[in-house]
Amino acid sequence: MSAATPPRLDRAALSRLAPGLRPAVDPAGLRPRVVHFGLGAFHRAHQALYTENAAALSGEPWGITAVAPRSAGTVRALREQDCLYSLMERRPDGDACRVVGSVVGALAMGPDAGAVDALLAGPEVTVVTLTVTEKGYHRSAVTGGLDTAAAPVAADLAAGPDGPLTTVVGRLAAGLAARMRAGAPPVTVVSCDNMADNGAVLGRVVADFVRASAWPDRDLVLDRMARAVAFPSTVVDRIVPATSEADRAAARAALGLADALTVAGEPYRQWVLEDSFAAPRPPWERDGALFVPDASPYQLTKLRLLNGSHSALAHLGLATGRETVADAMATDWGERLVRALCAEVAPTLPEGGPDAGAYADDLVVRFRNPAMRHRLEQIGSDASLKITERWLPALRELRAAGADTPVLALAVAAWAYGTRPGAPGRSDPAAEALAACWEAGARPAGTVAALLRAVGAADLADDTALVTAVADRLPALRAGRVEI
Repeated sequence: MSAATPPRLDRAALSRLAPGLRPAVDPAGLRPRVVHFGLGAFHRAHQALYTENAAALSGEPWGITAVAPRSAGTVRALREQDCLYSLMERRPDGDACRVVGSVVGALAMGPDAGAVDALLAGPEVTVVTLTVTEKGYHRSAVTGGLDTAAAPVAADLAAGPDGPLTTVVGRLAAGLAARMRAGAPPVTVVSCDNMADNGAVLGRVVADFVRASAWPDRDLVLDRMARAVAFPSTVVDRIVPATSEADRAAARAALGLADALTVAGEPYRQWVLEDSFAAPRPPWERDGALFVPDASPYQLTKLRLLNGSHSALAHLGLATGRETVADAMATDWGERLVRALCAEVAPTLPEGGPDAGAYADDLVVRFRNPAMRHRLEQIGSDASLKITERWLPALRELRAAGADTPVLALAVAAWAYGTRPGAPGRSDPAAEALAACWEAGARPAGTVAALLRAVGAADLADDTALVTAVADRLPALRAGRVEI
């Protein structure tokens, strides 16, 4: 190893670090009691941190085995580092770094299917968590349940429990079924993805998979799951941009160690959970998590205000040549957009959640953080799935109540503008179908209506006043202007 190359982060290297840089708990003392699907940066900057702090504060050995649905490279990198990684907290007054050690195992869902199933069926695991994004649930836009006709789901159903299951829903259903057959203790499965009623959504798609399977005991499995598996709803919140080379360099400088898996996040973090667990869990409340009888007011506030504003900033920013959230907030329209959208959507929020005005104040501060480099392209990806959760339900409620919706119409226009053929790349599973809506010579209103139908919003496509309002915004966007 050359003098210029620092040693790699692993357990043997922890003794080199100052106490403030080390994990809050000795990783060697943890047990794999939580299984998590999804090895992305968000989990490592959020639930993994809460779990480590809960273990440290309680003295209980809560460790996580993380399962990557696809990213075998991340699994290899984690294993090479004994599942350790660094977290850079991007503060306006300077970054802070620490190593997180709550992940004690890393598995690839396909190659390590046997080990995943053994954990899911074993009595030591009492909590399963997921961050697999909206598309990982394979929901039908029509029914809201599992889309059994989707190619990956259909393949999993045809493969059977011993086949090569490729969807998280299929793997989870098979593992839970094995647990029910073995008579293992109850377990709680926690969705941490940005969907309204995410617990109920997850419970439904898992049950739909079991129901659609060819398993001869599927009715027995479903009956036992109804009594022994809980699916509480949750709200997770922390802005976690894609890790940059600057983040990795900063972590290397702080640690004196090379870390291939650095993650970065804003100082703010929140976790609200429905208090309906079926089995022992980490005492996350020791680290500030909030357990409530009903998470839906917090969930809808976060989904419609934070996530809704994020998507609006992303599509309008991309339409006008901006790169990051902070860039969009530095314009003359960024703060006005966030405040106006929050005010417009606030009447759709139930009582019992945060105050919408104070929430908007916090969003402005968070989004302006100059240390954050949250790329709009990242936020704008998979938009055909995101806007159906973040904008369209509120839009329906407001239109049904006879309310004017100029800010949401502007946001929809920016999204529509980004779906045109040849628009700068924004990955979306429906990109081809959306681009096909831009027929040569078609009137703008016709294109907007076709786009809304393509994302399952035929009712909004039939709202002539809305479609006209959206179409009327397109000329200004083509000229690079945002008019609020």
